[in-house]
Amino acid sequence: MIRHSKGPILIIIMRHRYTLVLSAMRLIRPSNRRHLTSIASPDSEFISYMNNKAKSINKALDDSIPLCNNSVPLWKPVLEVREAMRYTLLSGGKRVRPMLCLVACELVGGQESTAMPAACAVEMIHASSLILDDLPCMDDDSLRRGKPTNHKVFGEKTAILAANALMSLAVEQTLASTSLGVTSERVLRAVQEMARAVGIEGLVAGQAADLAGGRMSFETEDEGLRYLEFIHIHKTAVLVEAAAVVGAIMGGGSDEEIERLKSYARCVGLMFQVMDDVLDETKSSEELGKTAGKDLITGKLTYPKVMGVENAREYAKRLNREAQEHLQGFDSDKVVPLLSLADYIVKRQN
Repeated sequence: MIRHSKGPILIIIMRHRYTLVLSAMRLIRPSNRRHLTSIASPDSEFISYMNNKAKSINKALDDSIPLCNNSVPLWKPVLEVREAMRYTLLSGGKRVRPMLCLVACELVGGQESTAMPAACAVEMIHASSLILDDLPCMDDDSLRRGKPTNHKVFGEKTAILAANALMSLAVEQTLASTSLGVTSERVLRAVQEMARAVGIEGLVAGQAADLAGGRMSFETEDEGLRYLEFIHIHKTAVLVEAAAVVGAIMGGGSDEEIERLKSYARCVGLMFQVMDDVLDETKSSEELGKTAGKDLITGKLTYPKVMGVENAREYAKRLNREAQEHLQGFDSDKVVPLLSLADYIVKRQN
């Protein structure tokens, strides 16, 4: 079984440098840290920036699934699937993934409009994963973003169809980028990245491991931590990585730039999950907009369960520092949103 003594946990993490993220537990050099801190500003200015990006993204998402279609009659069952797709896709959220896609595109010299279809596609994949994740046969949740989950409103059959339709529409959205002047080679590469993120090397693997995690026992904290990391690299971080990579591809980024943004996004994705686990244990359902404490009740493997709440918070801070390291060398003005995004995630309260 997993031991819950907190003392040796960080030492274990430091000693076992078995992945990109955990191998990066070293501190940033003082001079670099001062530079990065001085240009990052996770304050009201960044919140305004996020809101403006979210507004553009929400409009594009709204336009992507109209409820009426002049060329094809929409019978009631088909209309209900469209309503279910829109219900989850337009239900709010921070839009971290599509925003990251847009910012990555701009960082490597592209335009927001060039990456918008792909950014919408990433959010469609995310929405699809949320619908499936909440199903009774999966995490069996009834609350998401302060509203009843999709299957609670539309029923399980319609929810599953809506999730499948969102995945398909994500591919269509990305392919539409060719009409914006994006080369077919870049579009194909972006579609391949999204497919990898969704499949057996991505979300599917992470979800399978997550569902089994509560029934597993581990002889050491290190073994439990490695299993937990596998879950969230594949279930959470992989789609955040895909968002950054696809944005950089659409913007014409070099292989080196794409790889650095991918490494940044992996840290951000893991950090997001660490904080999600911490908030699930320390906040109420009203504060979170979803069922609080459910992971503890169902016995799921979480970062606080493995290393304790305070050590989990410290781990998130270390991931933030590592994320910032990967952005060194980019334009100091264009990189500000990504630095601020990382700070925002590690400090978020819901």
